[in-house]
Amino acid sequence: MNRYIQYMYSYPHKTAYRALENVNLRDYFFNLEGEGHSLYLHLPFCESKCGYCNLFSVTDCSQIQMDNYIDAVLRQVKQYKEMLPHSSSFDELVIGGGTPLLLENGQIARVFEAVGTYMPMGADYKVIIETAPNQTNQEKVKLLKEFGVTRVSMGIQSFDNGELRWLGRNHDSECAGEAACLLSNAGFECVNFDFIYGLPGQTKESLIHSLRTAFSYAPDEIFLYPLYIKHGVWLEREGRKELLDSDHAYALYQCGSEYLRENGYAQISMRRFVRKSLGSLSRENESSGKELPGNMLPEFNECGLKSALSLGCGGRSYLGRLHTCTPYRTTRSAALEEIGRYQRTEDFSFVTNGILLSDDEMKRRYVIKHLLILPGISKQAYRKAFQADLLEDFPIIKDWMGQGWLEEHGSGQVYIGLTVEGLGLSDYIGPQLISEEIRKKMLEWERENA
Repeated sequence: MNRYIQYMYSYPHKTAYRALENVNLRDYFFNLEGEGHSLYLHLPFCESKCGYCNLFSVTDCSQIQMDNYIDAVLRQVKQYKEMLPHSSSFDELVIGGGTPLLLENGQIARVFEAVGTYMPMGADYKVIIETAPNQTNQEKVKLLKEFGVTRVSMGIQSFDNGELRWLGRNHDSECAGEAACLLSNAGFECVNFDFIYGLPGQTKESLIHSLRTAFSYAPDEIFLYPLYIKHGVWLEREGRKELLDSDHAYALYQCGSEYLRENGYAQISMRRFVRKSLGSLSRENESSGKELPGNMLPEFNECGLKSALSLGCGGRSYLGRLHTCTPYRTTRSAALEEIGRYQRTEDFSFVTNGILLSDDEMKRRYVIKHLLILPGISKQAYRKAFQADLLEDFPIIKDWMGQGWLEEHGSGQVYIGLTVEGLGLSDYIGPQLISEEIRKKMLEWERENA
């Protein structure tokens, strides 16, 4: 049984997006009325490309190229300001990449100032940003504090230098430790570290060593990611995909997740572990930003999915039925072409790539976004959102309950959520909720880009 089919960070995947005609964002910005929306900014620049990375990011860019990109972001921000409903208010700014802190201090300041000047941010909005060990220094941390950053997520992946070299990471364990110490002592509301398991030759002992080392810096959250080697990445070109073993990865997951739970971290999803001393465990979309631009965005409201607006090239906007993004590109040359096209754009109100979700796809998205994160999906909230019965629409949920992967809990508000066993099978359960139409589009993209 292959337990690692696909990480369902969002639905549908970008590979299901297609060309759109005559779609104007002005017709969908009503979804941004009122409070509580998310604003995402994508900065696609990296110092180097990790061996497993298939994200929209580019390396070896000059400061001039980055300046030109920020100029385009500023034009986009100003245009969006004129299009937004007067009542719009964003409760968070998420900055992902790429490696945002690769930018110079002045460039980072320009980004923050542009958002603060032109976007309607709520009174106590959160600021979330990604970083990497090599780009985390005292000067950058001080700058983040000055601009009110509340959450920092850093991809460490391992404290074992051999594992870091295998993954193609360009930092070592000493650098990671120094960066972790800086972040932990800076007084951010939340510091998160990412780790990867499933490497050939990785042992339970080496994984526990990385987690135990992380504990010494008292991170508020830890994300534990299985290693995926997607098409086109360096590790695939090196022939290492064939070395992956689902049983080996699952054994490491069981060891790592148990160790985290036994040492004061509550498991919220397959990947997310929150230090129990934090008290209230908020419901968030489950990633700290290393899987895909925009995947840090909390997308849940009382009985639906929160709207998110994206700035820059490579991030996704979720505006009701409309999901839009620049075409999915994984190579440097293709990504640079998209960045160039973005920078030449004069009117950002028209979108040319994305998908309009049907009623069925909206239901699937809702279930995927709720079922895989504790406490699970509320049967009452589903009925309120869609005027339908959850188990009648998705009878496969009954099968999973029978297998012990899901359980019903709660009295007034009844939830169906993952069991401990089910949490570890999230990347097997989630993909089974993909519709045939979306699956077909994804396969078409894979064949066209083989």
